[in-house]
Amino acid sequence: MRKLLLVCTVFMAMFVTGETLTCQTCRVGFVGKCMFGSTETCSDSEPNCFRGNLAFNVSSLVTLQTQGCLNSTLCNRTEAGTLLTVGYTVTKTCCSTDLCNSASSIQLPLSAALAAALMVVWSNCLL
Repeated sequence: MRKLLLVCTVFMAMFVTGETLTCQTCRVGFVGKCMFGSTETCSDSEPNCFRGNLAFNVSSLVTLQTQGCLNSTLCNRTEAGTLLTVGYTVTKTCCSTDLCNSASSIQLPLSAALAAALMVVWSNCLL
């Protein structure tokens, strides 16, 4: 009976953990201050939160920031380009928990909490 209950709990946890990710969005940020920020729910095609920094090569004092949802193939990359003959570098760093791209904090997603609880229950059942 315990094993049946455990199997049912595992299947329920798999369906509950299929949650979508909520990320902080900021189309343009300057000097660490976001202009027109909000939150958004990421889609299946963009399942990661990201923070982006754009730095111009002529001056390290001028940097712009952006935040939002991003496709996994574009995560943790640095790209260079030019805009009106001025060089720039864009760095995008991704994370995968709710609002992880906002202010620094330690967050435990629901799926990790459920997995830890299931491990405790499972280890008690095996004893």
